[in-house]
Amino acid sequence: MLRFRFPIVIIDEDFRSENTSGFGIRALAEAIEKEGFEVLGATSYGDLSQFAQQQSRASAFILSIDDEEFTPGPELDPAVLNLRKFIQEIRFKNADIPIYIYGETRTSQHIPNDVLRELHGFIHMFEDTPEFVARHIIREARSYLDGLAPPFFKALMDYAQDGSYSWHCPGHSGGVAFLKSPVGQMFHQFFGENMLRADVCNSVEELGQLLDHTGPVLQSERNAARIFNADHCFFVTNGTSTSNKMVWHHTVAPGDVVVVDRNCHKSILHSIIMTGAVPVFLPPTRNHYGIIGPIPESEFSPEAIRAKIAANPLLAGVDPATVKPRILTLTQSTYDGVLYNTETIKHALDGYIDTLHFDEAWLPHAAFHTFYGPYHAMGKKRPRPKDQLVFATQSTHKLLAGISQASQVLVQDAQERKLDRHLFNEAYLMHTSTSPQYAIIASCDVAAAMMEAPGGPALVEESIQESLDFRRAMRKVDADFGDQDWWFTVWGPETLAAEGIGHSRDWVLKANEPWHGFGDLADGFNLLDPIKCTLITPGLGVNGQFAETGIPASIVTKFLAEHGVVVEKTGLYSFFIMFTIGITKGRWNTLLTALQQFKDDHDRNAPLWRILPEFCAAHPRYERMGLRDLCQAIHQTYAKGDIARLTTEMYLSDIVPAMKPSDAYAHIAHRKTERVPIDQLEGRITTSLLTPYPPGIPLLIPGERFNKKICDYLRFTREFNAAFPGFDTDVHGLVEEEVPGEGRRYYVDCIQA
Repeated sequence: MLRFRFPIVIIDEDFRSENTSGFGIRALAEAIEKEGFEVLGATSYGDLSQFAQQQSRASAFILSIDDEEFTPGPELDPAVLNLRKFIQEIRFKNADIPIYIYGETRTSQHIPNDVLRELHGFIHMFEDTPEFVARHIIREARSYLDGLAPPFFKALMDYAQDGSYSWHCPGHSGGVAFLKSPVGQMFHQFFGENMLRADVCNSVEELGQLLDHTGPVLQSERNAARIFNADHCFFVTNGTSTSNKMVWHHTVAPGDVVVVDRNCHKSILHSIIMTGAVPVFLPPTRNHYGIIGPIPESEFSPEAIRAKIAANPLLAGVDPATVKPRILTLTQSTYDGVLYNTETIKHALDGYIDTLHFDEAWLPHAAFHTFYGPYHAMGKKRPRPKDQLVFATQSTHKLLAGISQASQVLVQDAQERKLDRHLFNEAYLMHTSTSPQYAIIASCDVAAAMMEAPGGPALVEESIQESLDFRRAMRKVDADFGDQDWWFTVWGPETLAAEGIGHSRDWVLKANEPWHGFGDLADGFNLLDPIKCTLITPGLGVNGQFAETGIPASIVTKFLAEHGVVVEKTGLYSFFIMFTIGITKGRWNTLLTALQQFKDDHDRNAPLWRILPEFCAAHPRYERMGLRDLCQAIHQTYAKGDIARLTTEMYLSDIVPAMKPSDAYAHIAHRKTERVPIDQLEGRITTSLLTPYPPGIPLLIPGERFNKKICDYLRFTREFNAAFPGFDTDVHGLVEEEVPGEGRRYYVDCIQA
């Protein structure tokens, strides 16, 4: 049998005492250990909240009510109050773990009903033998542990431990092949026996089939659908990029008109190319920090979309009144955490667009806390659209506990139309591997099970709480420095709750608020997710104005990386971190102290060779510079190029499609492309995606023409990269070539002239 470490936790002030009570509780502990269970003994609750975290590591709790301070009157008794608070802390996350209390002189008449109802039993010491009591507790502990694993994970564990010889692929045969090689031995020791025994192929019938959704796989997908408020769930083992393509290939055919958020992941643009669709884009707002805001609510109406169809050169001559778009795909949670009221969008477009697709790669947690209200795709007790299927694609590996590439497709049926699972599976099979990684399937299964109430809502609440605590701590540091000094700010509403998580209405974006810079927004249409934290560095205002001095974010994040803190995304004067369910106080306090160290090093112009030794070893040209000097040099280059305003105008500029994306992309296969230098790009038609990082959002897609703003941006990129190697602006789609004696040259692949 697989061995797991889930000790039985005993909390008794006499656990180590040489008295009758101590002898009794230790006798019980010894009896439990003889039955093969580990015991963890403690003499006090200590920090109740911190100790209650043991619920995820324990199989049962045994709590004493015979503390010396115990006095009559349970409502006032400090021991009972401690007991009540401790049990509440456990039950906040875990409704099922067995909890026993025991006493020598006290009985259940001394315990309030709200505590009694949470218990699995009451032990009165010395009435039964320690061996009998131990077996009773262990029976409940085993029953609890047996019920933890969701269907697929349980079947996979059972298979991995049953000792069957493997005659199927993969060829390492449960890890045996690795044992025949020194480097294989190293690999085996690093990853471990269980992972390799559980790495099997789809010929193992007892595990079910991911490809046709049967057996334990189907049970787990149904379980996840229930947990995530969906009618259908399909686990995907190669990321939400693939989930998106599955949804599109099920829904969209060549020539179909599709409505797409211009702020979309590149997998959506790949889907446009692969399906041969004609895209109509909805442009989002944007501020000069480079933070992408929401698409205005007014854009989500049949009239507004018909106007865009009428203006699209690829649909010239088509009567917009006769066009019914096949799908609307919306990025539900921008990179920086801006959300949409999905019920407003469903209501506005039901009956006009057949399928709504919310790309919730960064939002799977929202279904598990009332804080998010209607600002996610599928909630409990919401009215269904009448004739509109709703899809949500989610990266359970991004903000939940899936391992890399764990994703899922959730589907909500309409009142009058249901998903045809067989037809959807044809698109599913087109994009999934016939050799899926079973550890990823298991992590999808477990990630869903972890979000069951009360555990899931508690985890999400902790994430929000940690984020708010971090924001409050950052503001305290700023206040301590005073108005005459500088510090980093965390982008978000000006008013924060003094403690706790506050109310979600405080995070609703209101029209023309200076902090967000997105202008006139509709009431109640957008919410900022507080667990997404964008930190703003000094030097640039939300209006695009550069200050005399500044601190570009890329220097800060390079400093943080050399100090063991790696962030998610870096902009010009902003960088982004996430408070996932795995973030701890230790992590965000370490970040805060690292930022203080950066400030100290900046203010004293510390030499780069000392504070960035790895970076200077790779780029010796900086080793004689100070940190403040480097910040100012890059800041002045940004200001001279007015890069914040240029980037904003570039993304909001009129981008003209010249041909269908699929037709333009076909020129690559037919080798009818031409590599065009930056200075000759204006007016040319691209065959590739052009994607600047940051923010990693495609600027051009195949079939669109370069305009002057885009060419100006690429020229700035060329000059900046030459001046500051190591801080290069990465633009996917920009071809870089080293010309002997001339340095680097940049090109883009375009339609052959």
